[in-house]
Amino acid sequence: MKTKLFTSESVTEGHPDKLADQISDAILDAFLEKDPKSRVAVEVLLTSGLCLIAGEITSKAMIDLREVAKGVIKKVGYTNADFGFCDNQSGIIISVNKQSPDIAQGVSKGKEDFKKVGAGDQGLMFGYATSETKELMPLPIILAHKITRKLAKVRKGKQIKGLRPDGKAQVTVEYDESGSPVRIKTILISAQHGPDKKIKDLKKELIEKVIKKAVPKKLINSRTKFLVNPTGRFVIGGPNGDTGLTGRKIIVDTYGGMARHGGGCFSGKDPTKVDRSATYAARWVAKNIVAAGLAKRCEVQISYAIGMAEPISVRVDTFGTAKVSEDRLEKAIKKIFDLRPGMIIKNLNLRKPIYQQVAAYGHFGRDDLDLPWEKLNKVKELKKIFK
Repeated sequence: MKTKLFTSESVTEGHPDKLADQISDAILDAFLEKDPKSRVAVEVLLTSGLCLIAGEITSKAMIDLREVAKGVIKKVGYTNADFGFCDNQSGIIISVNKQSPDIAQGVSKGKEDFKKVGAGDQGLMFGYATSETKELMPLPIILAHKITRKLAKVRKGKQIKGLRPDGKAQVTVEYDESGSPVRIKTILISAQHGPDKKIKDLKKELIEKVIKKAVPKKLINSRTKFLVNPTGRFVIGGPNGDTGLTGRKIIVDTYGGMARHGGGCFSGKDPTKVDRSATYAARWVAKNIVAAGLAKRCEVQISYAIGMAEPISVRVDTFGTAKVSEDRLEKAIKKIFDLRPGMIIKNLNLRKPIYQQVAAYGHFGRDDLDLPWEKLNKVKELKKIFK
């Protein structure tokens, strides 16, 4: 039997890039909570002892950005100066302007007229779903996220002593000829730790208390390899070890590389930015198609022009797994889903402060959260069309 391998990675909330994403989205949430119409595009750079916040914000709300950033840094676990990055001792620099009026005139098309809201930028966005897991997500990324979430949990709960916030996981899944997962070939985990932690003890604890607790036993066999802290030492980490930037983990945020990506990130952007809202909508569409039994795999592409409400294009790819033609699926999508930016915002209720919670461990397939773009509220309509 011929098999193929696919690998996806996840990173913990203490990874410098993910910390930057969380600060960006915490700032966004703070503005949306006080002014749902806030226009926000905020990016964060983190390095040893420094947090730089830059971007554009137009809002009626007044928010202390320093306090928001410090709150996130503290919650994640950077509370010790020995880590090289700390909530109380790291400097915070802010350079924020108002949104460009040239962009604003293309987005605002009338008072609360969601039908006329133009896209905040040009671009192409993808959404994806697959029947290989109950979350309708690719198995490698789901497992990688489960491992990193468990790693953070045992650190915060002190079930493994000596852990620090930074960490990564990588999972390689073996698929059979039909595209179904067979087993896990390799699991890699790298966890930041204190200088006094014995590596031998850490490896044993990470395998027993993290990997084997997060990953289903049926997917592991005698040939599965466990790689733990391959360099042998991971003391220097977080922003002290690597610079963190908002938007640098877009594959971790989405489908682990299993689907195409338009290139735009989510974090720090209000929903008028189609990089965020239209990517959520594309996932919503693809997930409902797979859940309706119309295809085993589905990828949806949507593209926009800045200032224009109607999408330039909508494309469906079912990779030969559809029960109906892709032309008919595209027509059904246009009939059931209103993919104008304003209508996406309205129908998915995207002006709520819901974004920091997805800034780590993935934006999709989150069965621990009640996310509007994960709802299967269009399945009946799709099934009715294809009766």
